[in-house]
Amino acid sequence: MRKQEIAEMPRIQKCLLKIRELCKSDHLNSRWSELKDCRVHICSENNFPTAAGLASSAAGYSCLVFALSKLFRVSGELSGIARQGSGSACRSMYGGFVAWEKGEKKDGSDSIAKQIASEEHWPGLRVLILVVNDNKKGTSSTEGMRRSVESSDLLKLRAESCVPQRMGVIKKAILERDFRTFAETTMKESNQLHAVCQDTYPPISPPYMNHTSHKVVQMVTGYNNLYGEPKVAYTFDAGPNACLFLMEKEVPEVLAMIQHFFPPDTYRGFIRGIEIHATTSLPKGLLESVNVEPTQGAIKYIISTKVGSGPCELAQEYSLLNDNGLPKS
Repeated sequence: MRKQEIAEMPRIQKCLLKIRELCKSDHLNSRWSELKDCRVHICSENNFPTAAGLASSAAGYSCLVFALSKLFRVSGELSGIARQGSGSACRSMYGGFVAWEKGEKKDGSDSIAKQIASEEHWPGLRVLILVVNDNKKGTSSTEGMRRSVESSDLLKLRAESCVPQRMGVIKKAILERDFRTFAETTMKESNQLHAVCQDTYPPISPPYMNHTSHKVVQMVTGYNNLYGEPKVAYTFDAGPNACLFLMEKEVPEVLAMIQHFFPPDTYRGFIRGIEIHATTSLPKGLLESVNVEPTQGAIKYIISTKVGSGPCELAQEYSLLNDNGLPKS
């Protein structure tokens, strides 16, 4: 068994235990008598980088809890169970735009996720994920947060003042489809998160953002300055990979800009996900506004996507397990 598997076991057990407790407590649920003595074989695959700061644990644990809920035939509010595996997994239990509520109870039981708006609410919003490094990061999100909680004064200020205020602002921006406010708030939050990493003692090292990450910020800032308004918003989680939010009509020009400043080693497989094509020319004045030296191969590939749905049940043919309950590959 690999070290990663051993480290994940307690979290998986927590999720499984909570689901089993729900099933057992529902006296109308016949599945408990069928499954109470059974073991669960879990097989999981990602189609994007794991442990690289792109919420792979959120995807994995939300999928796990959803699958277990279908197996044990339990329903209701399950985001709190997903949170036992990975905090951000509670948000991934729903589609569209989702907020992770702080809650008021000391035991944290009301710290759950709630959907703000469905995936159909803002159809023109697109996401470009710039994969700078798909290797496992040096400091895990859990370890980094633990150290920040213990030592960062800035994190305490964020929790008491900044986050509650900004949550209200960005919820309103989403509901009103106000891209300017949405973009500005997103970028401020990203900047402050990484300021917390530096305020942590000792600082999180190596830092989650690297040289290429900062060049992406510089590129986006120059592009927005050219137009005099935010056309693109960047955000970085606990890793060097950038998530860019923009409207669909801006995608061809922004892609052309990315390919100019970060030309790929090969265009084959450079764009993954939703098909997109770059414009043939850059806007006048862009090169002067964006003072970034082009760096070939700094961005490995781009995942083109949009706001989507939450976990869903697939047909048996898509199962990762064979008829004997073993992985197919």
